[in-house]
Order: sequence, then C-alpha cells, then structure tokens
Amino acid sequence: MLRTQRLILRQWDDEDFYPFSQMCRDKDVMEFFPKLLTEEESYSMGRKIKSLIAERGWGFWAVEIPGQSKFAGFVGLHVPKESMPFSPCVEIGWRLAKRYWGMGYATEAANESLRYAFTHLGLEEVVSFTTVRNIRSQAVMEKIGMSYASKFEHPDLEPSDPLCEHVLYKIGRDHWELHAL
Repeated sequence: MLRTQRLILRQWDDEDFYPFSQMCRDKDVMEFFPKLLTEEESYSMGRKIKSLIAERGWGFWAVEIPGQSKFAGFVGLHVPKESMPFSPCVEIGWRLAKRYWGMGYATEAANESLRYAFTHLGLEEVVSFTTVRNIRSQAVMEKIGMSYASKFEHPDLEPSDPLCEHVLYKIGRDHWELHAL
C-alpha cells in the first residue's frame, strides 16, 4: 500500500470490480480506448490486475480517496505487451472515474508511482503512452516530468483506426530526481 497526502494506492479487493465495470462503461472515461468494456470484460481485467499485483507486489493499484471513495479508479505501473515497439519496459498509467477528473488525483498518484518505480524497484526509466488525441493524459505525463519521445502506431489497432497513432513519453531516474525536488 502506498499513501500520498490525499490518496491510498492499494491492492484491489473484490468490491472494486463493480465500480470499475461502471467506469469502463462510461463513454467519456473510455473515449480513447477502442471500445466500452462489458461487465464481464471489466471484471476479468480487474482480476488480472489484482493477480499481477499479488504476483509482483506492484501494478495498477486501486486508488482510494479516504472519506470520499473506496474506489476512484487505478494508477500505477505495468509491463506492456512485448509487441509494443519500445518493449521491454515498465509503463505508468491511470484510469479514474470522471467525477474525479480535474482534481489532481491522477498526477498525485502518478508521482507516487514514479517514486516507487525509481526508489523501490530501482528502474532506470518509465514510459507512458496514449493516443495523440488524448490531450488530458499527455498533460498528466508532462506534469509528472515526462518528456515526449516519439509517435508510433499501436500494434493492436488497424492503421485506419483514428486511435492508432500514439505518442510515447519517457522519464529517466535522473530527470525524475531533479523533478521530484
């Protein structure tokens, strides 16, 4: 479990799956993903995230806002598929319910995730990526000190898909240490 000034990043529990499934059916939350997820797909994804944290001790942690929400979404670290053009690597990512947007929660939790990546896991670099159209996520990447690295076509999407073109951001441990001061 990780704590910030306002948040708890923790292992998922079974009660998180339902609010996660609601979030994954929200067209605004899922705007930059290929499709809305069914309840079954969301539960399956939630169980997979939970099992990866149990196996590794880290991952896309459930975000809790004490006194406000037991489950606001997830933020954390993940190992992307080997088919990604920049693999192997560790990525940082987030997905929060819409009612928690614009409050700095993604940035706060992502900063704590980077701290964990560099000080606890000893990583040299962390990446993040999103479709070129997802300006909000790119803003979070920049707020946590990441820099634009390149554009690429997502290997799981057809070149004609409007979401295919992605941007890759990176941050190295040295830059993070300067940014974290």
